[in-house]
Formats: sequence, structure tokens, C-alpha cells
Amino acid sequence: MTTPLIPSFSRSISGGLLLTVSLLLAQAGLAALPASIGDEPLPSLAPLVKKAAPAVVSIATRGTVSAPQNPLMNYPFFRRFFGDPRQQPRQREREVRSAGSGVIVNASKGYILTNHHVIDNADQIEVVLADNRTLEATVIGSDEGTDVAVLQIKDPEDLQEMPLGDSDTIEVGDFVVAIGNPFGLQHTVTSGIISALGRSGMNPGGYEDFIQTDASINPGNSGGALINLKGELIGINSMIFSRSGGNIGIGFAIPVNMAESIMSQILEYGEVRRGLLGVSITDMNANTAKALGVDETEGALVQEVVADSAAEKAGIEAGDIIVSVDNKEIDNAAELRATIGLKRSGDTINIGLIRDGKRIRTKATLDELDGPQQVAAGEIHPGLAGADLADFAGDASSFPGKAVIVESVVAGSAAAQRGLRTNDIIATVNNRRVHSVQELRELSKDQDPLFLGIQRGRRKLLMRIQ
Repeated sequence: MTTPLIPSFSRSISGGLLLTVSLLLAQAGLAALPASIGDEPLPSLAPLVKKAAPAVVSIATRGTVSAPQNPLMNYPFFRRFFGDPRQQPRQREREVRSAGSGVIVNASKGYILTNHHVIDNADQIEVVLADNRTLEATVIGSDEGTDVAVLQIKDPEDLQEMPLGDSDTIEVGDFVVAIGNPFGLQHTVTSGIISALGRSGMNPGGYEDFIQTDASINPGNSGGALINLKGELIGINSMIFSRSGGNIGIGFAIPVNMAESIMSQILEYGEVRRGLLGVSITDMNANTAKALGVDETEGALVQEVVADSAAEKAGIEAGDIIVSVDNKEIDNAAELRATIGLKRSGDTINIGLIRDGKRIRTKATLDELDGPQQVAAGEIHPGLAGADLADFAGDASSFPGKAVIVESVVAGSAAAQRGLRTNDIIATVNNRRVHSVQELRELSKDQDPLFLGIQRGRRKLLMRIQ
């Protein structure tokens, strides 16, 4: 049975700090703890919490979404028997509300870091401060791929910001504290340790490098703060593994360095400008290694290099195995995709690769990933997560006219499990012609399932994506 991932809106109360405290609790039962043991005072997180908590806010959103229309009604057969929905009254939009957390990172300008899923579809946003003031906020920018959003409080006054730490220096075993609003319980504080670093694979369509922690996280903590014992922000709480919807000690936070990079791009450009290497890739494994006659079983195998791309200019060739980026090991195609996707266009990266059994190093200056023309399909529909889509100009030999092409599919991803393959051409969605990724995004909004008209070589398929 697969344990579901739940967007955190995040945390409640978990693990104690020291063995000494645990022993005292066992000895004292329900009695109050002593102020000291001999001449040594008991350790307490209270000073840290008093300093950091005022920078954490509660976020309440209100918005409207359209009720999805049954995609079968796009087919003439069903319209004949059940009526034409286009001749029926429009479906009413329904109001949705959600709650989460956020962290003030710039008091003078009122900037708040939170999760994209906290403010998605929001028409109205209110933040509640630690002193119970309620203020209005607006979205400066949001990035679904990393689940990061930047808000700004209108008329900021007497705010307290949280200093940013360096998530590249944290280690497994470091003590951490989570502050947020689980289940609407404002300013709940929990503690634990960093359980693991560099977690990925939770959302194949996103860009992931999660911090895993056992500090208790529950619905309502999303967008809240994960801090070190210096009171510095090291992560934005995002999601949990859970069978029941509550905390079981496995939570995930977005590293603050990643969130800060996304925020700086949003503030500078109004959007995220991701780097583009320009390769189609697949996973390396034992079977692939045996077929190619190589010993390397980890890395990303380059299947195709886009003409005039950053990869071609760097001398990368089809058949190369990319094993590192900026001295960080690359284990599979998904990890390479996420690593490149978190870089900015114009960044120069060091790439380690294997060619004909020899290790080679090269440098590439990343191009810009143009969102409307090339996107991670998971941003369009969860069932397409793990696929990269691009606009397709079409030609007489393959497909006449414009459409959408599947540039790559991560092995084991949602898209792969549903049968999508590299080089598939998406011609229609729910019986409507598609000429670009942007059209696919628009026609897929609020539609579930999707029926994709696929051309695969000379075959034509109708693929159900749910």
C-alpha cells in the first residue's frame, strides 16, 4: 500500500530534545519539571521561540474554482443522449477556502515566503500576525515547480523578519524547530532533528531537494518555518508522508537556499527563469549498462542533444552519461532534471560525464527555459508528472501542423505509468485540437480525466490520464 504525500499546511508537536529531559519526564510523571539538576539549569527552547515566532504568520485564503465538466460530454455520441452542455446553463463557480503558514523575510517591504499550494486559486489573502493583527496581502509571484510563493503585506508596519540561514551547511542529526499553524492552532512549536537531505521523487513533475525532518508537521503548517538553533530560517515546511493525514514523523521542507533563489528571481523578473541544458535523457541501470557495454549503472543517459543548445555548445553528445553537476553526484534522470531546473538561465555549470568509459569534465552556460513553449507536464496535470512537453512545429513526414511533443519521460513517473512515451505527439485533449503547450494547459484546466489524442509513429491512440 502506497503512503500518500500530503501538502503539509504543516506541523504539530514531536520529539524531545535531550535524553536528560526524557529521563526527567519519566521520573516526574505529571509533576512539574524542576528548574535545574544540581547547579545546571534545564535546557529550554523558550528564548529561541520568543525571538523567532513573531516572524511566522497564519495565512487564510479565499477563492473560486469552476466545477469540472465531464470530458465525455465533448464527444457527439454522449451529447446526443445526455444533451449538449454548451446549450445548458453555465456551471456555478464554488468558493474555496484554505489555511496555511508563512514567514516574514523582509519586514520593511512586507515580503513573506510560503508555499504555492497555500495561495493557489486565491482571490483574497489575509495574514494574521503573532500579535493578532490581521493584514491584507497580495501575491508577488508563485512557482508551482518548487512550490514556493512570495507574498507582500499591504502597508507593512512594525513587522519582525526572520534571518535566513544557509541550508547548504546543515547536516543530518542537526536539531531543528518547526513553527506554524497546524489545524488552525496558531503558533504551534515542535522540535526534532534533520532526518535526511536531498530527498526527491515525491513529485516527479516538480523540482525537488527536500530536507526531511521528524519535527512534527500537520495540515496547516505548509509555508511555515523550519529553523536551526540560531533562530535562522533553513527551510519552508511543505508536505508530509501520512496514512491518516496526521504526522507520523516524516515531513519535508524546501531548503531556504532554493526558496531564496526562487524569491530573488520573482522579485527581479516577476517570474522564474529556469536554466535549460537542452538534452533528452533517461535513467541508467544495470540492463542499460549491459546493453551499452559500460560499467556505470547510475547517472543520466543522454539520448538526444538539441541543436544549438547549451549542451551542444559544451560538447555533450548522445550516448554520454552525465554523472555530476557542480561536483554533486547525479544518480538518475529525475535528479539531473531537478538540478538543472533549480539553476538560473545564464548560470555556468561544471558537468562530469562518462564517454567510452572515460571520465570527462566540461562547462555549459544554461539557456533559458521558456515556460509557455516547454514545461514540466506535472504543472498541467498530476497524471502527466514526470514528462517534459514542448511545442511541436510539425512536418509532413511525422505530423502535419502544430501540436505538442513529449520530449522526455522519467522512468517510473506518473506519466510513464500511464503509458506516455518520449516523442509521442499530443494532437488533441478531450477531443479538442491542441497546437501548443499553452493551449494544452488551458484546455486541461479543471479537467479530470484527460483524454489525449496521441500519434505514436504511424499509430493513433486515445490515452486516458487521471
